[in-house]
Amino acid sequence: MFDIALLIAILLSITTVSLETVAYFQHEPWPKIIHGVELVLTILFTAEYFARLACVEKPAKYALSFFGIIDLLAWLPLYLAFFSVEYQSLMIVRSVRLLRVFRVLKMMRMLREAHSLRDAVWRSRDKIFVFIAVVLVAVTISGTLMYQIEHNEPESRFTSIPQAMYWAIVTMTTVGYGDIVPQTIVGKIISALLILLGYSLIIVPTGFVSAEITALSRHRDLTARACPHCLREGHSPDAAFCDMCGERLLKPHDADLP
Repeated sequence: MFDIALLIAILLSITTVSLETVAYFQHEPWPKIIHGVELVLTILFTAEYFARLACVEKPAKYALSFFGIIDLLAWLPLYLAFFSVEYQSLMIVRSVRLLRVFRVLKMMRMLREAHSLRDAVWRSRDKIFVFIAVVLVAVTISGTLMYQIEHNEPESRFTSIPQAMYWAIVTMTTVGYGDIVPQTIVGKIISALLILLGYSLIIVPTGFVSAEITALSRHRDLTARACPHCLREGHSPDAAFCDMCGERLLKPHDADLP
């Protein structure tokens, strides 16, 4: 229930951050309403942050961790806006307060499957690294070729190799902004080949991660970690407490004890 309430608070906070930039909500009485909601949410996130500091075994480690920094950014910007020496500068205050959008990252903690996805990406990191290397080689070669072919053409925007590499990235990912386009026949042929190559490469990292997720799900034991109180099953191997009722879980070697 706490996670659900926190999730609602995060979504409500992101909504208020977005609405305060809309012209309609910058007129009375909306600024006061949005400010009041934001103040309540900030107090909630502040209490949650210090509660986590009080509960964890190593507060310093938590405070310097990824989620610890995210939790800090969830409430600190509003206080900085209040006590900033540059408070008269509305642009600076607004820039500081917009850091509240980092609260959306707090939802990652409550996504149970995010851990499986993280493990799958980490286990396939070598394959993904090789894939990125191949893409970089293709971008470098195609960008250099396009620069050599196109830069002497009238009104050509292939003014440098980095500019041509930018075009190659946009083309390979099939985004196609259209701000830089080839003019020669050879350049158009290379562009078409690069688009076809991009289509074939897009699915590669997805296949790597999907294969690892499937392998992890096959080896996951869903019944060995049952809660002795509510019989909730499917806890992760390193879980110490039930994620449903909070009861301490039995260790694997304690399950056979009478």
